[in-house]
Amino acid sequence: MKKLLLSFFLCAAALVQLASCSGKKYRLPVRELTVLCSSGNEVTVQAEIARTEDERSWGFMKRRHIPEGTGMLFVFERDQVLSFWMKNTPHPLSIAYIDSGGIIRGIYDMTPYSLSPVKSPRSVRYALEVPQGWYEKAGITAGDRLVLPGSGF
Repeated sequence: MKKLLLSFFLCAAALVQLASCSGKKYRLPVRELTVLCSSGNEVTVQAEIARTEDERSWGFMKRRHIPEGTGMLFVFERDQVLSFWMKNTPHPLSIAYIDSGGIIRGIYDMTPYSLSPVKSPRSVRYALEVPQGWYEKAGITAGDRLVLPGSGF
């Protein structure tokens, strides 16, 4: 009987752990970010801020809908060549790679569920993912500047 109870509790604990992993979601802080366009326009986006390795690894995975005008800013500790993919991400996204001075160095469309890496063209500090096509609709292009807060992210 003791072995049966122990087996039951071990199975229950494993199921709880599995359920918590599969439903993993982060409640990230949201900040209004401003992009200064070369056209003279200012565009804002409501962005979740992913700072930790776990937050960055999870990103937009499993989210079926990401509203226009929203996104996720991935913040890294140092400049580096970044590489993103769309594992378990059903919503089509566009990604902007941004250097430590806030300059957008490249914008790329990403395919849902694709495991193909999308690399930054050079060392950058940030990546901003938004619904696919939003950058074009907003008139944002490479060379435009994300306004970085003085205190950082």
